[in-house]
Amino acid sequence: MKIGCAIIDDEFLAREYLKDYVSKIPFLELKGDFNSPLKVFDLLNRGEIDLLLLDIQMPDISGIDFLKSLEKQPYIILTTAYKEYALEGYELNVTDYLLKPFSFERFLKAVNKVAELIEQDQPDTEDKGSDSNLQAPSIKEDYLIIRADRKYYKINYDDLIFIEGQKAYVTFHTRQQQITALASLKELEEKLPRNRFVRIHKSYIVAINKIQALEGNSIEIARKYLPIGKNYRKVVEEIFGL
Repeated sequence: MKIGCAIIDDEFLAREYLKDYVSKIPFLELKGDFNSPLKVFDLLNRGEIDLLLLDIQMPDISGIDFLKSLEKQPYIILTTAYKEYALEGYELNVTDYLLKPFSFERFLKAVNKVAELIEQDQPDTEDKGSDSNLQAPSIKEDYLIIRADRKYYKINYDDLIFIEGQKAYVTFHTRQQQITALASLKELEEKLPRNRFVRIHKSYIVAINKIQALEGNSIEIARKYLPIGKNYRKVVEEIFGL
């Protein structure tokens, strides 16, 4: 699952620290950062934006007035130094309201909320993209073989950090590279050694020995933060002895 997002803030430093936050969350795909809401219309019209990280006080047009102008709005997280706009923001159906300066943990909580809402809205198609042309990965004792880009890749389990599902495709995130191939996340979950890999979300399987921390509804792994699905919370807690 990839969530296309854009940052709108007239302050350069604010955009920079938001870009850093976004870079730590693999399911966020930054489509652009802008100093004015007027510069994001093309991306919105092309349907590339699922989430806007939107400041309120800006010279050209305020974030609130910009929201009011949209016929169809994506998910919105307001990022502002002015708490007096909170009520009006929620009346405009924003998903969350972050008061500057906010921590990465608070940002992650807001983004996970968006991810959960998007997941609820989407039909369960993760394993319906498989067809007769799909060549399932070959699961071995210490490695797997996948076919992608007209060649075969050998991925050692020790190098595999997590697997990300994207409808009919999955991306294998390793120490060295990312490889995307036609595959079923469900079949991988069933066949990969359970003492080494665990599913934590509809879209993620992770290497147990690469998990660094559990925080709220996310795990930290290889300096990235991945959401924990409600149906997988118990198995993650068991890893931590909770």
